[in-house]
Amino acid sequence: MRDMEIGKLILSRPALLGLAGLLLAAGVYVVAAHIFSAAPPEPKPVKGAAVSVTLAKKSCFDDVTEIAGALVPKQEISVRPDREGWVVLKVAAEPGAKVAAGQVLAQLINPEQPGSGEIGVPAPAAGIVSKSSAVIGAIASQRAEPLFAIIGGGELEFSAQIPAKFLSKLTAGLPARVKVAGIGELAGKVRAVAGWVDPSTQLGEVRLSVEPDERLKAGMIGRAFVKSGRNCDGVAIPLSALLYSEEGTVVQIVRDDRVESRFVSTGLRSEGNVEVRQGISEGDMVVARAGAFLRDGDRVTPVAADEIWK
Repeated sequence: MRDMEIGKLILSRPALLGLAGLLLAAGVYVVAAHIFSAAPPEPKPVKGAAVSVTLAKKSCFDDVTEIAGALVPKQEISVRPDREGWVVLKVAAEPGAKVAAGQVLAQLINPEQPGSGEIGVPAPAAGIVSKSSAVIGAIASQRAEPLFAIIGGGELEFSAQIPAKFLSKLTAGLPARVKVAGIGELAGKVRAVAGWVDPSTQLGEVRLSVEPDERLKAGMIGRAFVKSGRNCDGVAIPLSALLYSEEGTVVQIVRDDRVESRFVSTGLRSEGNVEVRQGISEGDMVVARAGAFLRDGDRVTPVAADEIWK
């Protein structure tokens, strides 16, 4: 009786093996059900190449005309003798000398009447002697080269020959900055604009007054920047954002992480930026360093231009 009870409690070996098989099968089913019931992983978003971008911003541009030229006397006075055929006895002024009105620049004598005395050649106005051809022993003549040239009052100004299309933009009184080689930047303004243009070169002269500076010398070269107006209607983008094609000027923008090309109308330029009058609007994301490798529809990752260098 006791053995039978023990037999009921203890399972036979085949029974144990069958039970283990059932449990293993159930576990595999549970794991498989879990795997196939889980949602599939989402695909990783595809990112395009990083491109440097900047936002088009409303900005004002000065209409500046840049011209190249040189310093010349505002008024140059030629000094000739009032006697014909007299000989230079003494030279009293050299180029670069400051002279007063009436100051004797040279002494002349009559070679045919040695004892007749000397006469002086006076400066007709105060200024700076710019040139001199007076040489002791040379014969002075009213028909020959002037004995002296004087810069009236020592005043110099900036002279330039510029194309007619720029000449028409300039008027007397416009402010200017004049940069002279070896001196630096000086304040100035337009004094006079030529009323005619050379038909063969299509160039006309413009004269700019320049603030006095003792370091200035006639003949020094420089550049002038004349401000003739101001425009605040367009947006500003970097010059590096422009692409040029046979059809026109192109700017690439980024919209929804894709590249779009726009034909634009440009205007004034200043300090590395350009005014865009048509084609893009304020707030458009512009490719700051446009390149031919970008095509319409390309996916890109925009990066602010100032973050590229961080």
